Amino acid sequence: MKDAFGAPQSLLVLGGTSQIALATARRLIARRTRTVWLAGRPSPALDSAAAELRTRGADVRTVDFDALDPESHETALGKIFTEGDIDMVLLAFGIAGDQGRDEEEPLSAVRVARTNYAGAVSAGLVCAGALQAQGHGSLVVLSSVAGERVRRADFIYGSSKAGLDAFTQGLGDALHGTGVHVMVVRPGAVRPQAAARPATPRLTAARFAAAPLEASPLVTTPDAVAAAIVTGLRRRSETVWVPGSLRVVMSALRHVPRPFFRRLPV
Repeated sequence: MKDAFGAPQSLLVLGGTSQIALATARRLIARRTRTVWLAGRPSPALDSAAAELRTRGADVRTVDFDALDPESHETALGKIFTEGDIDMVLLAFGIAGDQGRDEEEPLSAVRVARTNYAGAVSAGLVCAGALQAQGHGSLVVLSSVAGERVRRADFIYGSSKAGLDAFTQGLGDALHGTGVHVMVVRPGAVRPQAAARPATPRLTAARFAAAPLEASPLVTTPDAVAAAIVTGLRRRSETVWVPGSLRVVMSALRHVPRPFFRRLPV
């Protein structure tokens, strides 16, 4: 069970090599979390992530999970909940794709949509049902500011995140009053941590490698997102923006007429 400050004793991460997820796990382990499940495709990166978290004092287990295989989700994730209650589920998987290639190769675009949206819908519903059955817990979903107003430059990725964001909000409404807390997290561009493992920053690396990230006040880091997640848990927030100033920026951009929005350097 979570304590009065929102710190979970047990954590399930879907997307076990995500920089943001691992930064969040470190913070939670430092507070109260003692059991961590890292779900993802078997890989040296997943094993390394588990080993590193074990050095911080947590009982860490890995489980095979593939976002692109929704038929397996109920069995794979259901087994975790039979081991004991899960206080928090962090849905942190996703792929950026390659906008230019994906426009020319529809099957590549479909893979982005299936991973970021269809896979998340499947896994999210399985975990939401399990949390509701146990009567408590938090489901935290990593969305993106890219889904708030979809840009020409990455509309395939952005549209998948827009769908995920809307799904998460609706799921939160559906679970209101059940004891299950649902929180959507909307980071801006996330600059990879300097000491990150090669496998973890692929979303940011693919989308922002050529951009002057350090110059933007709206850029964030995995650790900053993790800190915002922990604060959001304590406050039982429904929506978290990282950095917080993005709420105002996107509120303005959301209402810019399309002819003008097309011309903006965003």
